[in-house]
Amino acid sequence: MKPYVICHMMAPLDGRLIVSDWAKATGHSLDELVEVYDAVHDGIGADAWLSGRKTGEEFASASFASVTEASATPKRSVHVANPSATSFAVIIDKDGQLRWAAGDIDGAHLIVILGPQVSDEHLSRLAGVGVSYVVSSGPKIDLSQTMKTLATRFGIKRLMLEGGARTNGEFLKAGLVDEISLVLFPGIGGKSNTPAIFEGGSDGLADVGALELISVDKAGLGSLHIRYKVLK
Repeated sequence: MKPYVICHMMAPLDGRLIVSDWAKATGHSLDELVEVYDAVHDGIGADAWLSGRKTGEEFASASFASVTEASATPKRSVHVANPSATSFAVIIDKDGQLRWAAGDIDGAHLIVILGPQVSDEHLSRLAGVGVSYVVSSGPKIDLSQTMKTLATRFGIKRLMLEGGARTNGEFLKAGLVDEISLVLFPGIGGKSNTPAIFEGGSDGLADVGALELISVDKAGLGSLHIRYKVLK
């Protein structure tokens, strides 16, 4: 059992990931493009979204808020800080680099996915500001097990994957992406050595499965909203 995972992203015609690098090619501001993307996001609907550490940095604070004491024996596997939460923001922060001032992001309850090397002090401070967490048992974060935990312990049924190129690629390679939702804008970035929506390292991602078109619809500012089913 795992959530239904939709990788929801935005890109120009050449598939570049960093929106600030190509926004001006569309003739519109970054904020205008994001507004279209968010409207499509809201129309699809999900009870959780997930991103990696880089995106998490946009929401994290420089320090833990009003937490000075750390419990000596925090839970090491799963901590559910808000059992009544119905919407979630999930951030993968393997090394526990991010600091949080509260247990939510714009009203969505915060769940942090961590590697086993994080300290008890860090876990205590997460719990102290109302953040839920899941600690991987192996040396690498087991994405499949993490998805099962999000479903069984937090009740997440539908999750929007909005990660960086590497995070998206890892989810795709692990067979965890059920659908790809792309808002394709009329522009070309063309900046060399910048990431695409998916990155799969030297092995690439050509063998992870075929895609089946679900729908193509016009979206705002001349963009198209394209949806594909990922065939396992």
